[in-house]
Amino acid sequence: MSFRLYDTATREVRDFVPLEEGKAGLYLCGLTVQSEPHIGHVRSGVVFDVLQRWLRHTGHDVTFIRNVTDIDDKILAKAAEQGRPWYNLAYAMHRELDRAYAALNVAPPTYEPAATGHVPEMVELITALIDRGHAYAAEDASGDVYFDVRSWPAYGELTRQGIDDMQAAEDAEVRGKRAARDFALWKGRKDTEPETASWPSPWGRGRPGWHIECSAMAGKYLGPAFDIHGGGVDLRFPHHENEQAQSRAAGHAFASYWMHNAWITTAGEKMSKSLGNSLSIPSVLERVRGIELRFYLLAAHYRSHVEFSVEALEEAAAGFRRIEGFLDRAATVLGEVPADGMLCTEFIDAMHDDLGTPAAVAAIFDVIREGNKLLAGPPTPALRGTAGSVRAMLDVLGLDPADPAWAGAGDDAALTHAVDVLVAGLLEQRDAARATKDFATADAIRDRIKAAGIEIEDTPTGPKWSIQ
Repeated sequence: MSFRLYDTATREVRDFVPLEEGKAGLYLCGLTVQSEPHIGHVRSGVVFDVLQRWLRHTGHDVTFIRNVTDIDDKILAKAAEQGRPWYNLAYAMHRELDRAYAALNVAPPTYEPAATGHVPEMVELITALIDRGHAYAAEDASGDVYFDVRSWPAYGELTRQGIDDMQAAEDAEVRGKRAARDFALWKGRKDTEPETASWPSPWGRGRPGWHIECSAMAGKYLGPAFDIHGGGVDLRFPHHENEQAQSRAAGHAFASYWMHNAWITTAGEKMSKSLGNSLSIPSVLERVRGIELRFYLLAAHYRSHVEFSVEALEEAAAGFRRIEGFLDRAATVLGEVPADGMLCTEFIDAMHDDLGTPAAVAAIFDVIREGNKLLAGPPTPALRGTAGSVRAMLDVLGLDPADPAWAGAGDDAALTHAVDVLVAGLLEQRDAARATKDFATADAIRDRIKAAGIEIEDTPTGPKWSIQ
């Protein structure tokens, strides 16, 4: 059975046929590092980590690009609200994202380009679009440059929409555009924005639009044509629609397949910071381990919306502990159990069928049931093969408990939690001292924390700490 995946562009399950036999080029739209990542954010990271693991397991040489958007309107706005440089916020949140991925054993991509490091490529791509008649500089002296959607007849083909049925783009003032749906490729610097958030260009100082960033980075690392482009389903429009239009208008074939993972929702709404219903990774990891959270995310198909609940999370965690229990019992009887067993047919079929992780997990439990029967007797090659098969299947999903990555992630999470508890206790003592106007004691506690290499920042939502 060949690997088949659901192509969002054609809306059908297709056999995966790479552009170059034995190789696979993947591009995942990474996060905009404006705030702490929550479990809705990291779902795409886990899904495409499994995709690259499966492609490598099936013999493909994978080049996997996962970008980081480290300059954009939201980053500038949040940094201004917090009274800190935009690049300081972006860097700090990027570090938080790295920690979240590590806690869930999301393997690093082949390259993780940042938008701010690729402005020359973006300027070059915008220039090509202007030369081809698909983009124009605004005539209002703003320094903005727009993509002319009506110059590209195929605009809307990814999401199957007509231009006249679309809402106006929200990324710039309408006055600088020829048409309301035209979208920004370059944004001229405003007097209210920091000088550091702009770069020189033929149209004056400014910064790139969001959509052009991904097209430029995908082109640099994967070439004008590559196999799979992925991201959350909320990115299909306008982000991915615009990416495809501008890339193909510039003469690039771009992605052959589009994959989109569904949302994690709370109370039926997409999990997001703006709705106030997000669950940060550190807070979730106070309740379950990283390996259990990853198992929870993979227990549902990547195209299925997941309604988050603590009960479902804890049920998934208990289910994974049953898997660990079998491996522990098998190791007691057999000694070390290598992860070189054969994948069962049902597991292979499930993974080949559009990354069917729910059926793959069910196949693992079926094998464990047979293994439990074998544990009732003496050690046998069949038991060793069964236990090895379970470990091999878990390894494909990034869920092998013996993977050294989990030890590191677990230790880091546990250490962070322990430090958080200790610092929180000291901060409570400082607040109590302040309340009684015992400022000498409050300052002594602050100095004690600082001497330990911990920086305290008082924010409107309370004090926050970070390692200096």
